[in-house]
This record gives sequence, structure tokens and C-alpha cells, in this order.
Amino acid sequence: MLGEVIAGSIGMLSGAGIALLWMKVSEKRRFSHFELEAKAKAKAIENEAELLLQETEVKLKAKEIEHEAAFQKRVAEVEERNRALILQQKELDTEKKQLQHQSHALLEKEEALDALEMQKRQQIAEAVEKLQNSAAMTVEEARNYILEKVEEQSRAEVAAIVRKYEKISKEEGEKKANYILAQATTRYAGEFAGERLINLVTLPSDEHKGRIIGKEGRNIKALEMLLGVDIIIDETPGVILVSSFNLYRRAIATRVIEILVEDGRIHPGRIEEVHEKVEREFEQKTFEEGENVLIDLGIFPMHEELTRLIGRLKYRASYGQNALAHTLEVARLAKVMAAEMGGDEKLAMRAGLLHDIGKALTQDLGGSHVEIGAELCRRYGEHPTVINAIYAHHGHEEPDSVESAAVCAADTLSAARPGARREVLESFTKRVKEIEEIATSKQGVQKAYAINAGREVRVFVNAAKLSDNEAVLLSREIAKEIEHKVQYPGEIKVNVIRETRSTALAK
Repeated sequence: MLGEVIAGSIGMLSGAGIALLWMKVSEKRRFSHFELEAKAKAKAIENEAELLLQETEVKLKAKEIEHEAAFQKRVAEVEERNRALILQQKELDTEKKQLQHQSHALLEKEEALDALEMQKRQQIAEAVEKLQNSAAMTVEEARNYILEKVEEQSRAEVAAIVRKYEKISKEEGEKKANYILAQATTRYAGEFAGERLINLVTLPSDEHKGRIIGKEGRNIKALEMLLGVDIIIDETPGVILVSSFNLYRRAIATRVIEILVEDGRIHPGRIEEVHEKVEREFEQKTFEEGENVLIDLGIFPMHEELTRLIGRLKYRASYGQNALAHTLEVARLAKVMAAEMGGDEKLAMRAGLLHDIGKALTQDLGGSHVEIGAELCRRYGEHPTVINAIYAHHGHEEPDSVESAAVCAADTLSAARPGARREVLESFTKRVKEIEEIATSKQGVQKAYAINAGREVRVFVNAAKLSDNEAVLLSREIAKEIEHKVQYPGEIKVNVIRETRSTALAK
């Protein structure tokens, strides 16, 4: 029994020892595992620290580079500022030298002024000494001295007398000039000839309106294309309106329509025939009217071209004043004033008649009527006084004779009298003319007419040179140029018309 107990105790002790040994081994293994885990963590921490160290070094390097660039930039700025300071210093040195030079010059001038002042004082002292010793002068010296003083006093009195008579002569001249002007204006008073912008054509019946329009508007299109006017057909019974700013063109158009209405045959071919015939008639008519003017004034002979242009002035207006009426008025006024001033009456009248001759061509050629008129008169051998009057009446030259001065005064009187001119009409005609010139300046354009009181421009182009697509582009180009160059109210419609025509003869 005891042996079993002892055996049992020994077994229990053996088991406890084994258990204790096993526990020690297990603990050692666990500690080894922890050690390995700790070493791994330490290794990871070490690697992370190395990475952080590398990143820090990179950042420090970047900062170093950045600071180096900033330092270099600052050095460059300092160098640039130093260069600017050096330049400023050089400029200051230059200005300093200039100031020193000017100071020396001023000192020299002051010295010169001081010398002159001393000289003046010396001369005054000498004069005073001479006056003090005047009592000791000889008879001849005293006489000469007195004569010099009398001469100086007489010179002052003569100057006063001259001024007095200059003033009197100026007043008398103004009175004489006013008298001449009064005589001229009382002997002749020109009639005001303001022109309207439309002509009325009377029709036998309203049926003729349809014939003028034609099938699909063919006739009225042909009329407006050839005549360059705006034909207005409204509900007013028995009349149609012909509108254009150009008096000559409007007169031709009115006559063409009257002949067509009388004849009864209205079609494009007939319109062209009548238009050519009327143009020839008007050329002859203007020449005859010019001849009649020369006969009435008695200033024959004159070159045929100048005679024709004088007749054409009837169809030209300036600021609403008829150019021919204005020219005749100036010619007669100049004649009267030249007669009063003792000049050549006929030469003054001739110069007055031709002073605005250039206006007969300005609507066709453009440019200054003064230059055109002077060139015409020079070409056809007119008197130099006539050419001088053309230049002088607009201030391009000074009048060189009584006759030229008379023309200038007469032109001012004729233009400035109340009711003679209207600015609105002239500005309108100038605007319409600018619109036509813009259109005709384009390549391929044959004719261009501003119609409908300047609110529309019709452009006829050469069908062989421009296609339909190019015609569209041309209309936009003209519209854009009008927008930029012309001042106008509202809108302006640009119509580009391109048509082809074929003609054959049956024999």
C-alpha cells in the first residue's frame, strides 16, 4: 500500500517535472518567436528610417537648389541695379557738365552785359559832359546841335501826321468800298434758283404706267439702268416721278420718258435708241445755251469746250443754288465793281463767268473744281487774270488785280445773301455721289446709280467678268465699304445686277 503511494508520488513528481520542462521549452520557443518578430519590426523601422532620411536629404537638396536660384536671381537684380545706377551716374555727370557749360555761358553773358552797362554809363557821362560844356560851343557847333534836335522833333511830328492821314485814307477806302458794293447790289439782284430733287412727267392716261413698267418690270428696269434715276410710279393719277440728285441726268431721263410716252413704243431696244438721241440733243443744247450766255454778256470769242461747259452749268447746283445762275450773278456784279474801281469791265465779267467752270465736270471727274477750272482755262488760253480769279475766290492765291478782287467780292455776295444756298441739299448730293463712287471703283462694275433718295444703290456688272457667286460677294463688299466711309441715316440697300444679252440680225 505504501509502495503504491510512493510509486504514485514518484509518478506525480515525474509528471510534474516533465510538465515543467515542457513549459520551459514552450516558453523558450515563444520568446524566440517574439525575438524574431521584434527583430523584423526593428528591421522595418530601420528601413523606414532610411527612407525618411533619403526623402529628407532630397528635400534639403531641393531647398538648397531653390535658395541657390533665388540667390543668383538676387545677384542678377543687384548687378542690373548697379548698371542702372552707373548709367544714371553717367547721365548726371553729362547734365552736370552741361549745367557747368551753361553756367560759364551765363557768366560770360553777364560779363558782356556788365561791359555794355559800363559803356552805356560812360557814354551817358560823355553826353552829360558835352551838354555841360555846350555853353563853350562854337556858333557852327551850336547850329548843328540845334538842327539835329529840330530834325528829331520834326520826324516825330511827321510820323504823327502820317498816322493821321493813314487813318483818314483807311476810313475813306472803307466808305468807297461800301459805296461800290452798294452800287453793284442795287444795279443787279440775281434770282434764287433752288432745284428740287424730282421731276414730274405727265401721262395721257394711267394705262401708260403699266406700259412703262412693262412685262415683269422689264421696261422700268431698262429705263433705270440706262438713265441712272429712280422712277417712282404710285397711285397719283396721270403722273410719274423721276428722282435723282444729278440735275443733268434727271433732265435727260425726263425728256426720254416724254418722247417714249408720245411715241407709244416702249421696249428696251426703243429705250436705248431714244436715250442716245436725247444725249446728243442735250450736248447740242448745252452748247447753244453757252453761246446765248456769251452773246448776252458780249464776251465772245471763247473756246467751244468752255462754251459747252458754261451751258452745262445749268444742270449743276451748289448748296441748292443753280451754278449757271450763280455764275451770271457773279459776272454782272464783278463787272459793276470793276467799273467803279477803274478796272477792265469785260475781263472782270469773263473771270466771273469762268470762276466756277470746274463745277461742270466735278460730278464726272471728281476732285476740286478750282483745280479743274484753272486747268481748263489754262489749256484753252484764257487770260492770266481769269486763272488768278479762279484760284483767288477760294483763297488758293491772293488777287493780283482789280478784276480778280471784284470776282472774289462778287462770289461772296452771291453765295452769302439770304436764301441763296441750302446746306442740306449739298450734303445730301455729296453723300449720294460718294455712294456711287464706292460702287464704281470696284472691278467689273459698269455703272452704278444711287436711287430712292440715296437709300438704294443699283450696281450693273459685266457678266463676262463676274459670276453669280462673285456678284453676291461684291454686294457685301460694297455695303461694308459704305458702312465704314459714308455717314447716312437708316439703311442703304445694295443691288448688284448681272445679266447677259444676245443679239442677232435676220437678213
